[in-house]
Amino acid sequence: MTEKADMRGIKMVVEYDGTNYAGFQRQPNQPTIQGELEKALSIILREEIKVVGAGRTDAGVHALHQVVSFKTYALFEADRLQWSLNCLLPKDIAVKSIEIVDSSFCARRSATSREYEYFILNQSHPSPFLDRYSHFVARRLNLKAMREAAQFLVGTHDFSAFCVQSTVGGLGRPIRTVFELACRRTDKPVKGLLIIRVRANAFLHNMVRTMVGTLLEVGLGNLTPGAVKEILEGKERTKAGPTAPAKALFLTNISY
Repeated sequence: MTEKADMRGIKMVVEYDGTNYAGFQRQPNQPTIQGELEKALSIILREEIKVVGAGRTDAGVHALHQVVSFKTYALFEADRLQWSLNCLLPKDIAVKSIEIVDSSFCARRSATSREYEYFILNQSHPSPFLDRYSHFVARRLNLKAMREAAQFLVGTHDFSAFCVQSTVGGLGRPIRTVFELACRRTDKPVKGLLIIRVRANAFLHNMVRTMVGTLLEVGLGNLTPGAVKEILEGKERTKAGPTAPAKALFLTNISY
């Protein structure tokens, strides 16, 4: 596995439970998904490996389909490396697939869109089985109003009102394009589950969770659907809803 060759690009699809991590991105003295992947890869391939993730998920956020890329000189069989990684990585991180790609491929820069889903348990009682991965709301949410409000957020906009203010700075930085923002109820795997799916070219820090928190305010009747348009145009974070809890957010797909 450690025979040397020309440098190659590698693409991996990874899933993880983000509960015990300070997010994807490497941070000093804190457990991160990037840190665990780099540590395991460096041990197996016997060279220092640095990975790039398509989405920099925040602390506590999960991923069903995170794409990671890196470059290496090592020769290996993809299935053997996948097996070795899954033996060495913590049990809350798993490598779903590995493939050799063009060395110019970058999981973050080559991506054309990211998709997240947020899970809300909307029924009269909480669930001990879903508590770890959903946000419990006992009051019945007005799904029609939430859908109406969501459409104001679709398109290319300045999303300054829907992100951590410290990330706003520099010409054009708060501009993002939301391709889809949908709200639906489902009886699977349990009744009372409401899922908010959002797909965009990229996201600002806490953007998805702030959008969800604002839509929840609409669903609860604390904001009108039209107020969301005013919040978006006003560009003031204090006017938007609260940041929804991280535990219910999943990165579900990356497109290239």
